[in-house]
Amino acid sequence: MFHKALFGKVLLAALTTSVLAMSALPLAAQAGEVYNRVENQQDRINAGVRDGQLTFGQYVWDESHLQAINAQRRYDLRHDDGHLTAGQYNQLNRELNRNSDRIYWTRHT
Repeated sequence: MFHKALFGKVLLAALTTSVLAMSALPLAAQAGEVYNRVENQQDRINAGVRDGQLTFGQYVWDESHLQAINAQRRYDLRHDDGHLTAGQYNQLNRELNRNSDRIYWTRHT
């Protein structure tokens, strides 16, 4: 009987720990997702230069916007112990959405 009660407590502690660990994952995943989007957009800009789709001025324009977004991401991570708040994450994603559209139009016009 004692072993069953102890096993139940250990199981409950393990489940609680795993639930807490999983709830922390979205914060880390958010910062990683933003980083991956920045890297993806950097690759798209570089491909546009390689393919001759971007002029030097367009390259500078797109690159400067992307670097400003990335600087904001790094600033937010430094000031929030390596995490993004929901507001910061949403703001960065809005900016990355706009920048993605800007890259598309500069490459295709």
